[in-house]
Amino acid sequence: MLQHDGKSCRAIDLCNGVDHGCEFKCVSSEDSFHCVCPEGQQLQADGKTCSKCGAGHVDLVMVIDGSKSVRPQNFELVKQFVNGIVDLLEVSPDGTRVGLVQYSSRVRTEFPLNKYHSAEEIKAAVMKMEYMEKGTMTGLALKHMVEHSFSELEGARPLSHNVPRIGLVFTDGRSQDDISEWAQRAKESGIVMFAVGVGKAVEEELRAIASEPVEQHFSYSADFTTMTHLVENFKLNICPAHPLAQMTVRLEALEKQIALKK
Repeated sequence: MLQHDGKSCRAIDLCNGVDHGCEFKCVSSEDSFHCVCPEGQQLQADGKTCSKCGAGHVDLVMVIDGSKSVRPQNFELVKQFVNGIVDLLEVSPDGTRVGLVQYSSRVRTEFPLNKYHSAEEIKAAVMKMEYMEKGTMTGLALKHMVEHSFSELEGARPLSHNVPRIGLVFTDGRSQDDISEWAQRAKESGIVMFAVGVGKAVEEELRAIASEPVEQHFSYSADFTTMTHLVENFKLNICPAHPLAQMTVRLEALEKQIALKK
């Protein structure tokens, strides 16, 4: 805007003229600007970044279906879905720890809870994950998760520390083995279980995996390209201090990115 002297100018939209550093959004005001955050998040003390899951620590293990029916192009979308969840976590040795398991006819730990100490490391490892193909042994994967993934040897914190243990199982079809025993054992051992189904996933199996109340812990989508909306149905907090509404906000943005790439 031209000043009264008719010669000099002053900025009327500082957000477009300075390196504001706002994580989410910059809002200009007279001769100044300030940062704002999405609904459900708070501006941190630095005035630029938004709160994530820093106030609540969890041990989160994601169990991902790598069977032949997923198909390579959809497996890449699954990776983006996993990284969308990682994006909202404050990952650190003393904060939130993340482990990843892939299964088909066999089960493979991609990385345990104590392998990586930052979100950037985890996301890079996820993108390097190789697609297994073959069968769908969901029961075997649940057994592996209970016996190994949440062991202290693989980085789970002792139960006496009262750190929530959360398992998220992602599947696109009917299991070729029985899931009932190890789904029950997982919940009896104190793991809060979420079940995410896509495509030909079986609702009965998803319900068997999910923790109570079941309606709040399982979701289904007919298509991989729209699966990020599944998070909207999750009512239990992965971040104890913040509602999962913030996860929905971030994954809605992720869904738009996926759509643009397609």
